Amino acid sequence: MWCNDSMRPSPTTDLSRDPLPLRGRNVLVTGVSRRAGIGYATACRMAGYGASVFCHHYAPHDREQSWGADDISLVLEGVHSHLVGDAQVADVHADLADPTGPEQVMGAAVSALGSVDALVCNQALSGQDGALSGQDGALGELTAAQLDQHWAVNARASILLAQAYMRQHPDAAAGSIVFLTSGQGLGPMPGEVAYAASKAALAGITATLSEQLIGRGIRVNTVNPGPVDTGYLGPELWKDIAPMFPLGRFGEPDDPARLIAWLSTDEACWITGQTINTEGGFRR
Repeated sequence: MWCNDSMRPSPTTDLSRDPLPLRGRNVLVTGVSRRAGIGYATACRMAGYGASVFCHHYAPHDREQSWGADDISLVLEGVHSHLVGDAQVADVHADLADPTGPEQVMGAAVSALGSVDALVCNQALSGQDGALSGQDGALGELTAAQLDQHWAVNARASILLAQAYMRQHPDAAAGSIVFLTSGQGLGPMPGEVAYAASKAALAGITATLSEQLIGRGIRVNTVNPGPVDTGYLGPELWKDIAPMFPLGRFGEPDDPARLIAWLSTDEACWITGQTINTEGGFRR
């Protein structure tokens, strides 16, 4: 990594890019349960960059949504198809709403791969389909249970995963944590108070965790993927909001996945404590 003065490139250094910047690294990605999802796209990107990938999934959440659950075996086969060399894919099914879930997932990843070099907290209790599942609502419609459930999955689990990652990570070894937020600070999210509040917590804690962990060589960043079609958007909605997208399309899962994967490489070694929006010029 070039963040160390002794390793900074000189003018004569070869500046060509390594096509496999995560070769030999082990990456844990949560929420890898649907081939239409950001977690899956991220896991595939990580594999394509040379990493071994540990995939967390929890299909019961998807079964409660209008899009339904995917076939986990096909999800894992898809990630596996992008592996390079002797890299491997391993996985675990776990409910991150359980307070013991994050430690369980990290322990399973370390057991399977030997260590975890990068962590991506992609899991989410979605508020996008709240009208169907009763998981979210506007002010005046909320229950304490709804608020607690979103906090547990989206915020608490991510913080506990980061804590578990820190405990297993060697001092001064290069590492990366990426949280996912949801653009709630850029505009309103009507009817999604619980979801927006829990995702805002991750953006809000990014600088604090970064300051604590930078001395251990761990960078912490948060990505807002913007409006990405993971199964809840569609042509009917596009008719109404197309002018808000100057590039002429919704975001696709691989759009944020490219940024997330890059933040996990040494090329991003000077970036920490940031919340980065990748929205394709989305106009609110």
